[in-house]
Amino acid sequence: MTESLAEARALLRTARTIVVLTGAGISAESGVPTFRGIDGLWKSFRAEDLATLEAFERDPRLVWEWYSWRRERIAACAPNAAHLALARFALTRGGVRIITQNVDGLHAEAARIAAGADVDAAQAMPLELHGSLFRDRCTSCAFHQDNRSGVDHTSLAALPRCERCGALLRPDVVWFGERLFPGDMEEAFEWAGRADVCLIIGTSGLVHPAASLGSATRDRGGAVIELNPEETPLTRSARVALRGRAAEIAPALLG
Repeated sequence: MTESLAEARALLRTARTIVVLTGAGISAESGVPTFRGIDGLWKSFRAEDLATLEAFERDPRLVWEWYSWRRERIAACAPNAAHLALARFALTRGGVRIITQNVDGLHAEAARIAAGADVDAAQAMPLELHGSLFRDRCTSCAFHQDNRSGVDHTSLAALPRCERCGALLRPDVVWFGERLFPGDMEEAFEWAGRADVCLIIGTSGLVHPAASLGSATRDRGGAVIELNPEETPLTRSARVALRGRAAEIAPALLG
């Protein structure tokens, strides 16, 4: 591990452009449930059955009840040492882009904490490929808003509506079967395609097209560093594979 960590640190130190991809594993260490396995059921519903446009159209009150519950649980979680190390890393050197598959908002919170009152946090703000639990967007027009509050889901009439056009609001996340937000994947692959290093933390490597970002870096001669407790489909393409918890290893890797 020491030799691998030293090699990974050397790769990052000499890289001009670095893209970072994070998945659920980095936030699990903050207590964010993955909503799969033992945490995958809510009132007998699977996450895959609720996180769809069809479910929202069929019963928006039920879907909002679930997302309001998720907001409440995740709002109690804080960025861990890995989130904070990444934010500081992005703030203290140029050419770093953090891209996340997570919707928990912890990278953005870490950027604000790391920047403090006197530094612009924009450089460490993530590209959130799948959106954010803490935003709403209109089902009819382009309106969206930040929202960390719960939602009154006691009746259909009580659900939040757009202040511009009056249509129902929905969580600003990408549901199963939906396309990613326009331009986001293009930006992600543009960064990955010119990166000297792609650092992948806490992702299973099974969710595409994000799982292909490492390949885009490797195909143009860059190196892939994987940080994950277990081997994944991405391991075989990694120059360095670090095994362990992100909150323990990332500060040493990026410090």
